[in-house]
Amino acid sequence: MSVYAGLDIGAYSVDLVTRQADKPSKAKRYKQTSDGHNALIAQLKKSKPALIVMEATGIYYFDLAVTLAEAGLPVAVINPKSFRHFAELKLQTSKTDAIDSELLAEYGQRMAPAPWTPPDHHHQALRSLGRQINRLVGCRAQAKNRLHALKATRSTPGLLIEDEQDGIAMLERRIDRLRQAALDLLAEAPALQRRYQHLLAAKGIGEASALSILAELCVLPTSLKSGQISRHAGLDVRQHQSGTSVNRPARISKAGNVYLRSALYMPALSAVRYDPHAKAFYEALVARGKKKIQALVAVMRKYLTGLWACLKTDTPFDSARLFQTAGLQNA
Repeated sequence: MSVYAGLDIGAYSVDLVTRQADKPSKAKRYKQTSDGHNALIAQLKKSKPALIVMEATGIYYFDLAVTLAEAGLPVAVINPKSFRHFAELKLQTSKTDAIDSELLAEYGQRMAPAPWTPPDHHHQALRSLGRQINRLVGCRAQAKNRLHALKATRSTPGLLIEDEQDGIAMLERRIDRLRQAALDLLAEAPALQRRYQHLLAAKGIGEASALSILAELCVLPTSLKSGQISRHAGLDVRQHQSGTSVNRPARISKAGNVYLRSALYMPALSAVRYDPHAKAFYEALVARGKKKIQALVAVMRKYLTGLWACLKTDTPFDSARLFQTAGLQNA
């Protein structure tokens, strides 16, 4: 009988439960250290699982997933929302690390998720740089808002204004340094550099947006289709209908990659002004009665589809090909 393993990952520890013939083992805990990971790998190699399942939550799963994959172990990284629905289906109301590990092992047995392949080190480094830049840009926006509020009040001491200005200047220096590091990284990887240039061919996408988008897309399996990419970004449309009484407005799920979704917003705003094909698509949707934000999200989704296609085919972005035959009924 095949063995399935579930890993519940925390900041300081990892809980392991194996499942064979519908019988789970007792949970074992390992530390989130190199020695703990080595002990976990030794135990997993002894158990010889057909699949090891973990959730893509927080920042702690990625390094362990890479370590296990490099050790030759079959790893599946699943969407946390999918796992939550599985737990609800099992009527599991309690939540502990051991219970989650056991459910993850059963998820692997019942759902058979696809094995995960780690990206190479250039792609991993670019994603880390892109996300840190995204966080620093958010901090800078918050600091600028605080500075505006401080300046709006006469009673604010000048020292506070100067302090906030110094903080903004520091954030800008950090952002510039990391962006330069990302560009240097692209220079070391010709394939990534070429993809970066393909993204820059799109109207509305500059260096900052291209780096943010590429950092998120470069680590994804190239086998993913356009619909899967939309779901990954949380831009897929969720319908809520039941019988004749429930018919709620369709909304995007927002159950995906917030970094990718936010990186597409400003390029889409620019595209509907300066790209004639995106503008025509946007205006046609508004003319049909769509709200402006709905039409903008549709442009974001189409742009993401086109960007993913140009990365897969290694060709520059071309909005004429993207919007020429785009059916408005599916927007």
